[in-house]
Amino acid sequence: MIKDLSSAFSRVRAALMRRGRSTHDADDLVQEAWVRLACYERDQVVDKPEAFLMRTALNLSIDAHRTRVCHGEEVLLEEVVLLDVAPGTEAIVLARERMARLSQCLGRLNDKTREIFLSYRVDGLTYREIAQHHGLSISTVEKHIAKATLQLTTWMEGW
Repeated sequence: MIKDLSSAFSRVRAALMRRGRSTHDADDLVQEAWVRLACYERDQVVDKPEAFLMRTALNLSIDAHRTRVCHGEEVLLEEVVLLDVAPGTEAIVLARERMARLSQCLGRLNDKTREIFLSYRVDGLTYREIAQHHGLSISTVEKHIAKATLQLTTWMEGW
């Protein structure tokens, strides 16, 4: 058995920390290495227990690193904070009311203006594409979109 146990643990712990392990991880690895040494000594004679402890702790550290790389970081459930990013009930109800109001407002636009506005805002067409599709000038398309925007903004005020 190791003559000066605490100094052997300190040396192994320091070696692990030099290799990037946190204090907590190093302590856990030293403890696991100690358990393995104790189990191994039941059946075998260990000539150099401190060297065995050091090699075992370093191997455990390498194994832990490989596991994290391959399988990701292990997270305890107590450390997990779940955030509910879904909108609240009030926000959902208000959004539905705004959509209903917008639908009514869109219905108040004349057919051509509504179609041009939705082609631009929903379908993502350019003024040029809309003008070609409807046989209009780009200037006329701009006027339809400006008219729809102004009317919808006015009608949606307060929502």
